[in-house]
Amino acid sequence: MKILFLLVLLSIGYAIEAANPQKPNLKNGTFIGESRSHYTDEPYWGKVTLQIRNGQIADVKFQIRDSAKHEPFNEKYEVHFANIPEYVQQCRNDWEGVQNYPKEFLKKQDIDQLDAVSGATWSFNIFKSCVQEALKKAGK
Repeated sequence: MKILFLLVLLSIGYAIEAANPQKPNLKNGTFIGESRSHYTDEPYWGKVTLQIRNGQIADVKFQIRDSAKHEPFNEKYEVHFANIPEYVQQCRNDWEGVQNYPKEFLKKQDIDQLDAVSGATWSFNIFKSCVQEALKKAGK
């Protein structure tokens, strides 16, 4: 009887684990990932800072910096393309991505579940690559 009871408990435990797979347990701390993704001919570097608490991502910061102009890519960066409307729009799309990707990643806790903002694949690729670098350091 006790063996049957133990087998039932083990079966229930395995069923619960299969239905709710655990996220990988990450090391607690602050982890930084920097990358240019595959844009190696451009002077832009992304940087992600992940705060890990209790094995989960607790905070995400993301920035892109222009290493040639020594300035951040932000809402004002479009002034460099004032006479090219397509590039101005591209800057706006990518700036939206820079602001949204950390929030969405924090909610989802899985970089593979994150979708790119329409028209902002440049910032998405840099963000994803930076996150992957930081997660390597955090133990994933």
